[in-house]
Amino acid sequence: MRMSWNSGFQRWKWVGFFLLPGLIGLSLFVLYPIVSSFWLAFQDWNLIRPPEFVGLSNFQELLSDADFWRALRYTLTFIVMYIPLVFVMGLGLALFLNRKLPGMLIVRASTFLPVVASWVVVSLIWKWIFNPSYGLLNFVLRLAGIEGPDWLFEPQTAVYAMVITSVWKDVGYIALLYLGGLQNISETYYEAARIDGANRWRCLRHITLPLLTPTMFFVAITLLINYFQMFEQVWLMPMRDSAADRQVEVIVTEVVKNAFSYSRVGYASAMSWVLFLLIFAITFVQLRLQKRWVYYAE
Repeated sequence: MRMSWNSGFQRWKWVGFFLLPGLIGLSLFVLYPIVSSFWLAFQDWNLIRPPEFVGLSNFQELLSDADFWRALRYTLTFIVMYIPLVFVMGLGLALFLNRKLPGMLIVRASTFLPVVASWVVVSLIWKWIFNPSYGLLNFVLRLAGIEGPDWLFEPQTAVYAMVITSVWKDVGYIALLYLGGLQNISETYYEAARIDGANRWRCLRHITLPLLTPTMFFVAITLLINYFQMFEQVWLMPMRDSAADRQVEVIVTEVVKNAFSYSRVGYASAMSWVLFLLIFAITFVQLRLQKRWVYYAE
């Protein structure tokens, strides 16, 4: 009995020894910031003087903050335009990439290149494309007799430009997820359907799409979580000192500005926790509704 206890203790001692560096990093860089931000959400702190407890004042101020509600509106507007586009285009691209054609491996690799590119590089490329004076897009529109808008200077068109750029950057990743789901579907389903006389459309509608719903569910949750926290394209793409730069804000840019430009760390922390609760609520609803439309092959 003693030997068994000693051997078990020795084994867990070494497990703890190897886990300790990771646990220290997790505690310092994840758990501690989370706890600190929750504590700061109830404080008034400007990074200079000691924090002062203000209770729920930061959350109450959010209810009447026009900048926060405008940022939330732009965030939702972006998501409503972006997710259906990348959802459908990613599926269409995956169906194409799943075909057995010569050179398909090169095509698959090239479609993934924008995914690994830095947002700084992507924003510079697309700022040139959307430039109203010498940009590629307005040049093509002028050839067709259309006067292009000032894409990244005006709030209305800047949102469209950022959606187009985000779809271009992310569609390869979404297609890769769908491609994995497509290749996980057994060929026997299609063979049985063809024997019964089903055409390609019926196979897509009654086999591919239902068996792809677990992947669709994962994609939907991932996109919503990621793009409620979007930051880079909104921070980098609008032209500086333009109407778009002054007006197009999302929740995370408001958090950054309040924390580091206005030195209102407590208020920024409260805004971050409101964003967390919003994401949590939407994810919880999605998890509850998945039983109605997600099908898992037996």
